[in-house]
Amino acid sequence: MTADSANTDQYALKSVQLKEIEAPGLPYRPPMPQHYKPRIGVIGTGGISSSHLDAYRTAGWDVAAIWNRTRAKAEENAAVYCPSARIEDDWAALLADSEIDVVDVTLHPEHRVPIIKAALQSGKHVLSQKPFVTDLDLGDDLVKLADDQGVKLAVNQNGRWAPHLSWMREAVSAGLIGDILSVHISIHWDHSWTAGTPFDEINHLILYDFGVHWFDFLASLAGDRAESVFATATSAHGQTNKVPLMSQALVRLEQGQASLIFDGGVPYGPRDTIYVAGTTGSLTSVGPDLSTQTVTLETAHGIARPALKGRWFNDGFRGAMGDLLCSIEDNREPTVSARNNLESLAIVFAAIASSEGNREIKIGSIRTLST
Repeated sequence: MTADSANTDQYALKSVQLKEIEAPGLPYRPPMPQHYKPRIGVIGTGGISSSHLDAYRTAGWDVAAIWNRTRAKAEENAAVYCPSARIEDDWAALLADSEIDVVDVTLHPEHRVPIIKAALQSGKHVLSQKPFVTDLDLGDDLVKLADDQGVKLAVNQNGRWAPHLSWMREAVSAGLIGDILSVHISIHWDHSWTAGTPFDEINHLILYDFGVHWFDFLASLAGDRAESVFATATSAHGQTNKVPLMSQALVRLEQGQASLIFDGGVPYGPRDTIYVAGTTGSLTSVGPDLSTQTVTLETAHGIARPALKGRWFNDGFRGAMGDLLCSIEDNREPTVSARNNLESLAIVFAAIASSEGNREIKIGSIRTLST
């Protein structure tokens, strides 16, 4: 090999053969309280609530009462997941029950906020469905109210406890890859099943309702290092949905960068990949869908492939409520506290504003979701 060819060779992407090492044990599984066993009230039993109730049943938690605008739906879910639960005709009656400590509010944001406020004022700990609020200042007010009442307010960002996302987050938290340099998320799937459903009425369905999980994941890794975002949204060729199914975002980090690609209009070849680069290592997750993922940790010590247990559904939902219960038991801030979640929403709101204005937006400057 000549000197010139050796120099040229340095330009190529080259792999290094690493030895296989044992994956470190990390606390990525859904947390469970040791002794705290409260009675739980659930307000709203439509849509995703069945995943909540199934997770609580699996964990052995006591769902004491439920309310839904349509009583028959509440009765149907109770029969399947919590037969001993009382069906309330008025959500205020559920909040008035002094024996219920924790309330899970699964309604949409426009109906949820007054109930969250009333629950906090009643001295209840609250788990709010995501996305938490459509106004960051209103979110700040609810956080302050929870603090004033001495109760916990958390958001059901259930993706935090999807096995692959949770393991990678814990690896970063443990310092296994040093300081974050970049985070790149690329998801390709078919979201056209939402055509003709209420989801198709959600403006910026992908960036907002779906993408919030990955903006939240980014926020959990980068914290306040996220500075600004440039995003786009477009309809996929031939799609039947009214709202765009294709979105992407570039995020400036302090001394780093991130990207999120959401190809929601891809009919074949689903693929979900995440790459997190750090100063002393990297993390990779890859698989055909959200529940089938292989995670790899690469450092100077070698390459590790943890054998992960569980699935996003319903480990994620058990994790969100379990973390709230543990935070009450341990008197700490929930991992996905409402205060913490506002940082994730600030990125989402900026991304949506960017996609509409075709310009880079400073994160935190957009306080209200565009509708």
